[in-house]
Parts: sequence; structure tokens; C-alpha cells
Amino acid sequence: MIKSIHEKKEKLLEIDLTGPEGNAHILIGYARSLGKQLKWSKRAIDIVVSMMMSGDYENLLEVFDHHFGDFVILYR
Repeated sequence: MIKSIHEKKEKLLEIDLTGPEGNAHILIGYARSLGKQLKWSKRAIDIVVSMMMSGDYENLLEVFDHHFGDFVILYR
């Protein structure tokens, strides 16, 4: 069946933190990519990435979830 593009539902990105996507470098890459998709400035993206890298892995996850939690589901 062919449907209208207006019926398309938004799908959240799902990331399994126990797999390769849970790597800190991969998550930083996702942050940069999502920031660009959201049309954030380079400075805004750099600030968020810097905040992600300012602590341990739990901090990285908290900052990522705070900024992208509306678009991404993180699974442990």
C-alpha cells in the first residue's frame, strides 16, 4: 500500500551500549552527527562534545542523554 509522506512516523535512534555503538568515540560521533542534523552551530556541537569528554563514561552518557534523549534511546 502506498501512503502519504505525512503519515510517516518519526523513529527514534536506538543504541545498544553493550555493543560496539556503546564505545565513547562512537557516541561522540553520534553527538556530532545529530548536532549537525539539528542545525546546531559548530561551537554548540563542540561545547556538548567537550562536556561529554569532561568526565567518566557515566558523565558522557548523562550529557548525551540530556541533549539527545528526545531522539535517541540508549540501552544498557
